[in-house]
Amino acid sequence: TNAMLRVLALVAAAVPAAAFTPSPIGGSCASRATRASGLTAVQGMSCKVVLVFGGTGGVGLETIYQSLNQGDTVRALVRTPSKVVVPLGSGGEAKAGQPLVSTELMVLQGDVTSAADVTKAFEAGDVDQVVIALGGKTKEVGEEMLTKGTTNIIAAMKATGVKKVSVVTSIGAGESYDQAPLVFKFAMWSILKAAFVDKNRQEALFLDPGAPGADLDYVIVRPGGLKTGPPTGQFKVLKAPEMAGSIARADVAAFCLSAPDDPAYLKKALCIS
Repeated sequence: TNAMLRVLALVAAAVPAAAFTPSPIGGSCASRATRASGLTAVQGMSCKVVLVFGGTGGVGLETIYQSLNQGDTVRALVRTPSKVVVPLGSGGEAKAGQPLVSTELMVLQGDVTSAADVTKAFEAGDVDQVVIALGGKTKEVGEEMLTKGTTNIIAAMKATGVKKVSVVTSIGAGESYDQAPLVFKFAMWSILKAAFVDKNRQEALFLDPGAPGADLDYVIVRPGGLKTGPPTGQFKVLKAPEMAGSIARADVAAFCLSAPDDPAYLKKALCIS
């Protein structure tokens, strides 16, 4: 939730850094690779179809932007399409806030708690990977949005044969409670109590034995204190009882895009900072 991000920001260090402004490349994957280098392939180009839920939040916007710039086709289901803009972290100050437009981006208006809207997002074409970065103020999105929305996404993934999914929750969820900073625990006991009930139920959709998402190739991502900055390519997967530090939203997004391709991360809930 927004309140959660504000609390996490209190424990995150500021990161002054130069803006990173990649140049979006349009067209098919093969043609993008050719125009980018004059060759038939570009090292590091992904060329996946990525479907993002929660695409107007900090991590969601970073996911869309970075995915496009690594050669992917991106689809996003959002409630307010006008909020799909260039993120400050990866886009830099000069571009931040401008409408995010690409021939490889399809923005669909809808609500994740609507099974019909979620199904529509999958029916637009083959999907290689899903990123769930849902959030928002509980009083605006409701106390069960994460659970209901993720339930719909899992059902649609199974119906269309999509296996790979990254799910962004938070440090403090599940067994990572002891790894959360003390100031954040106070928020979990009070203003974020309902949000964490929902987050824990969301995670249980994958982690519990026999859960609907248990047979998917999932990675649950529990970031520490979120901050704004360009992607650094640096992150640490924490092991209990290591305490969470801070991490740029851009790095969380990069991790979400790559983690399901690493067998070491599959079917795990990972705390990163």
